[in-house]
Amino acid sequence: MTDQPRDLATRVQFIPGIGPARAEAMAELGLTNIGRLIAHLPFRYERERAESAIAELEAGVTASARGMITATRLAGRGRKQRFEAVLTDETGRLDLVWFNQAFLARIILPGMRLWVQGKPTRRGGTLQMAHPVYEILDQDEPERRRERLRPIYRGTTRLSTRMIEQAVAQVLDEAVGQIDDHFDAAFLKAREMPSLRDAYRMMHAPASEQEIAEARRRLAYDELFMLQLAVHLKRRHLRERLRAPELPSSDEIERRIRERLPFELTGAQQRVVREITSDLARATPTNRLIQGDVGSGKTAVAAWAMLVAVANGHQAAMMAPTELLAEQHHAALTNLLEGSRVRMALLTSSITAAEREHMLASLAQGQLDLLVGTHALLTQTVEFKSLALVVIDEQHRFGVHQRAALRAKGGDENSTPHVLVMTATPIPRTVAMTLFGDLDVSTIDELPPGRQPIATRVLPPDRRDEAYTFIRERVDRGEQAYVVTPTIEGEQAAGVEKVVAQLSNGALAGRRIAAMHGRMPRKTREQVMADFRQGSIDVLVATTVIEVGVDVPNATVMVIEDADRFGLAQLHQLRGRVGRGSGKSVCVLIAQPRTPDAVERLEAMRTISDGFELAERDFQIRGPGELIGARQSGEMELEVADLARDLDLLKMSRADAAAWVRESPNLDRPQDALLRRRLNKKYGRGLGLADVG
Repeated sequence: MTDQPRDLATRVQFIPGIGPARAEAMAELGLTNIGRLIAHLPFRYERERAESAIAELEAGVTASARGMITATRLAGRGRKQRFEAVLTDETGRLDLVWFNQAFLARIILPGMRLWVQGKPTRRGGTLQMAHPVYEILDQDEPERRRERLRPIYRGTTRLSTRMIEQAVAQVLDEAVGQIDDHFDAAFLKAREMPSLRDAYRMMHAPASEQEIAEARRRLAYDELFMLQLAVHLKRRHLRERLRAPELPSSDEIERRIRERLPFELTGAQQRVVREITSDLARATPTNRLIQGDVGSGKTAVAAWAMLVAVANGHQAAMMAPTELLAEQHHAALTNLLEGSRVRMALLTSSITAAEREHMLASLAQGQLDLLVGTHALLTQTVEFKSLALVVIDEQHRFGVHQRAALRAKGGDENSTPHVLVMTATPIPRTVAMTLFGDLDVSTIDELPPGRQPIATRVLPPDRRDEAYTFIRERVDRGEQAYVVTPTIEGEQAAGVEKVVAQLSNGALAGRRIAAMHGRMPRKTREQVMADFRQGSIDVLVATTVIEVGVDVPNATVMVIEDADRFGLAQLHQLRGRVGRGSGKSVCVLIAQPRTPDAVERLEAMRTISDGFELAERDFQIRGPGELIGARQSGEMELEVADLARDLDLLKMSRADAAAWVRESPNLDRPQDALLRRRLNKKYGRGLGLADVG
């Protein structure tokens, strides 16, 4: 096999020097064939110095050398043992030392040939190199390495970066010659980008840092372009091939809805309502993201849209990520629609089988107008008679697959309900362009009148008593408070039950304290929340189940235990549970931050109250991964592109993808064949593109 031509599909075990054992180790990283090996890119580079003879080494100057290990020993005792070795060549001797690494005595042995790199120092009459980078050399290793940028690959305990580098070097020239480009030369020249072949060659064997930058730019652009192309094709498919019910509004419908609301909409809410009702009046499916800061009134806007659907004789559904939030939405809508003819139900996994059966029958017969629920709405047994609008709350908790599942409940394959997605976690614009490129975006950038700013303080754990003294004073004035803990039963973090017991017997003795967490039965949760709203509970100790949707205007204080364990967006969401009435509100973060990121997050919380500004800061601190959440980041699979620094590439790829789809809406031109194949391989299933074209 080794004498036969190899292609990108050739299994790695047929690369010279790779036997079954190493091939098995490579398979652990998915490196099963030459194509996948070439696609496994270095994650960083080390400058490898040109080798010198030992006699040519200078103290204080970083250099590399090779030679034979002639002696080794362990010196010192206990934890302070050091491993020493002597490296010699035909010109001299170099002493090597590694502190606290006694295990090296089993790895580096007399008689081995070793390459080392480090900064020598003078010790008596000899040179010593402490903690050098080292590599055990094969007998056939060529003499004297030249200075180069050495690629460093992600490996495993069984597969070192050097092993991967050696395998890549064996096949690189042959492999890159077989990589076809999905862009033509004119397209690349206009964007000053190398060919795909050159990009992979420069990533694996760069002649300079400039080559690394050029190659990375091309591969990052490709990732972003493919994602944007998928998004634009999906958007076109949704808008040009599918139809949604037309839901016109009227002065009479708007008057009836306005009379239902117990407050005047803000200017921002009115603007977003106009954008939504304009969308709903058309047969083109609405696909709109409503983003607004905590407390900006997104739910009222969503309720308006759902009532427009009902007024037109259709059904609407609202899906929330947790049972508690679904219960909150259901309670709020029940109050809003009290005395109306709108028929509504709550569907979660907590209801009985009999309740569910009756509810689903009513839904299918059109005897329910509004359905509120959790992911239970996605099950195949949930059938609507005429679903015209779906509202999805907290969009970042749901992936595109779940959005597609809800859309599929529109009836036949050519019809779909309108979709509104809401988030109180403002989306940084780079993430919005990337993940939500198939959505129009409406922003509620105005808080209702009378909302008070929330003062935020950060206290170390040894000053915790100050926070609870403050709660006691506020409670004694007739106000209410939240205490938030990271876990239900944590050994290190303060658990809910543990905190309730501590406070009841200590700082808040005599006050009415209750617990709230996700493991409680639904009826118990509902009763606790009702009691808290009515003022018969002074302090609610809870997990993050209260993160969104809970609205108690009399609650003016929040204490968050172990605040450094939460993300910035989550802290801001929690803080938004207070400040909903006319009283001055305070949020106290009890934390002992142990990392620079944690310190930065807490300082941002203390000084910034605007959610949009906090979202951008969170993006800078942590990058997109955690903002997006595991469900979404798994769908992006960006390995080279970095949304935090590649905004220009993102804008370019977005414009290019839009232009491409305008010219070739189905990617059915002969020159699109390779691009289409690669797009379907990467995103076809995830974005439902298999049917496009």
